[in-house]
Amino acid sequence: MRTVLLLENDEVLPGELASQLEALGYAVHQPRTLLEARRQQPKAYGLVLTDLRVAGGLGTDLIPWSQGTPVVVMASEATIRTAVDVMKLGAAEFLPRPFPREELDHLLQRVERDQRTARGPVPAQAMTGHPVAGMIGSCSAMRLLYERIRKVAPTESTVLVLGESGTGKELVARALHEQSGRAGAPMISLNCAAIPDSLIESELFGHEKGAFTGAGSARQGLVEAANGGTLFLDEIGELPLEAQARLLRVLQEGEIRRLGAVETRKVDVRLIAATHRDLRQLAQTGRFREDLFYRLNVVNLTLPALRDRGDDILELAERLLERACVKLQKIRLRFSDAALAALAAHHWPGNVRELENAVERAVILADGEEITTESLALGGQGGQGNPAPNPSLPTPQVAPSGQETDEGAASLEDYFVRFVRDNEGHMTETALAEKLGISRKSLWERRQRLGIPRRRGR
Repeated sequence: MRTVLLLENDEVLPGELASQLEALGYAVHQPRTLLEARRQQPKAYGLVLTDLRVAGGLGTDLIPWSQGTPVVVMASEATIRTAVDVMKLGAAEFLPRPFPREELDHLLQRVERDQRTARGPVPAQAMTGHPVAGMIGSCSAMRLLYERIRKVAPTESTVLVLGESGTGKELVARALHEQSGRAGAPMISLNCAAIPDSLIESELFGHEKGAFTGAGSARQGLVEAANGGTLFLDEIGELPLEAQARLLRVLQEGEIRRLGAVETRKVDVRLIAATHRDLRQLAQTGRFREDLFYRLNVVNLTLPALRDRGDDILELAERLLERACVKLQKIRLRFSDAALAALAAHHWPGNVRELENAVERAVILADGEEITTESLALGGQGGQGNPAPNPSLPTPQVAPSGQETDEGAASLEDYFVRFVRDNEGHMTETALAEKLGISRKSLWERRQRLGIPRRRGR
């Protein structure tokens, strides 16, 4: 990487950053506006360095244009929320202004190193970088995934993304969208497990005024909102059968009917679905429509579990550590050797999501500039995501002194299982979650992990 596209706003001192880059040995091209930048060929650059607010729009608009070239976003008024939003859009880094030349040099070297890692010793016909900046990893399973994304993205085929919870299925969906001809249109996402059965059809397909009690005005559904773009349905195995029938019509006929409406509406939507469940088995037991399964099962992309990705664990941890330090406005920290060993040895049942939470927790708890195994807290209750005690519920029994960590964690899980099974017959999912002091999504995730899936039709 020797050429940088630099797009700055009018409020910074012109020429200063370009001079720093040139002094570090980089060729710099400086368009004046966002439109002028978008007219360039992204593959001609090793890095895009842009302010958040630039002439003609937002610098983040260059992320989908970049076609995999890393985009670093700078901002003078940097907040935690801004950093999180920018990284969610797929930026490689977020850089608060002002910054010393040493930090800029370190960032450029890191991006260059990441690009070399992404290329690695792969065949010439294989990909030359990650499909999207938010995806990290260079193990063989991830390289195969990147290559399949590159082949599938330009098509209009329906894609089913498979993988355990927390492996990054939405990142795959975003990579497919951003490399497709629909990249300029919206990508709309919905977690089917997070919406009550009674609301999900209205959420997806919309409704007319008076369609049901409380429908005071007409409302567009998410399928219509994604018209011309991509609809991503996460955990589609949790979609109720009635909504499955409506979704099948979208795929077969390209049309929807709002709740309470007479006429149908044409829609042009590419569907990407994701699940950690075996849809074929669900179809065989009548819990998922067989015809919808075959409509979804056109192209499968499988995400490997984090525990099967070898050195990717440490690569991900380092990148997540950098992001967490920016998000929490902490000095740049590093992992101790013991912490790195603990990261490599952990089983990671929660996959990348668990790793991200562990790193953020470690940054918060760290004393000094080094993250230790104590601040990572991977063992016992700290790393297992057990239900938090609720003062309105009876206190579960904890094991005698000397066995607090393992037995206490086990008793909390036993209590969770017993409480859910005893009360799910007469309480809604929302009421169960409120009583347990957790969110609906957390309730669903713990149901899956503990083997007590939700019973439909209650």
